[in-house]
Amino acid sequence: MSYMFVGYMRVSTADDRQSVDLQRDALVAAGVDDRHLHEDRASGARDDRPGLKACLADLRSGDVLVVWKLDRLGRSLSHLICIVDELKGRGVAFRSLTEAIDTNTAHGEFLFNLFGSLAQYERALIKERVTAGLAAARRRGRKGGRPPTLDPERVERIVAALDDGASKASVCRSFKVPRSTLIDTLHRVGWTGAGMSPTKTRRAAQAPSKPKTAAVVDGERG
Repeated sequence: MSYMFVGYMRVSTADDRQSVDLQRDALVAAGVDDRHLHEDRASGARDDRPGLKACLADLRSGDVLVVWKLDRLGRSLSHLICIVDELKGRGVAFRSLTEAIDTNTAHGEFLFNLFGSLAQYERALIKERVTAGLAAARRRGRKGGRPPTLDPERVERIVAALDDGASKASVCRSFKVPRSTLIDTLHRVGWTGAGMSPTKTRRAAQAPSKPKTAAVVDGERG
């Protein structure tokens, strides 16, 4: 069965001043038929790129996905590797003209595997730095977690409104508070329903928030 070159092009915005002509010329020169060129005018950070979706759907086993440059395809190195690994599982090769990477060749396969190792190493470094930063903060007496979003006076007014019979939905609208923030705040101050004493509410609202432990978070998710 004969294989086919399928090309993907992308510019960051829909601005007419940004053109895909350079990419188009390079892809056509590399053997991509105009009928199998796919284009997006969107940020690479977006997952919902219709041109990329159509391009991936156009590919069949034995085909080659061709791009002008690596950053035209993936929003990050890890995203790029994820796409190419998925293509590899479908029997589709990948070729980037600028970086001279072709997974049909041993050299290109080696380079891409090297990129995968670098991406994994980068993720490990980030995790290590975050862990070390949290440990250093704890040694200095600082705890993680976000500070309370609502000040004590505002919490009192919210609780008073709920005690007067207002629904949580109306409180969210009136005080311009996201529902998730309201639920977290009520949980923090220990409000369980109408009739909670103002003194207890005031003390709870002024108390510093405690970061949730992993066990609590996991329990809430369940």
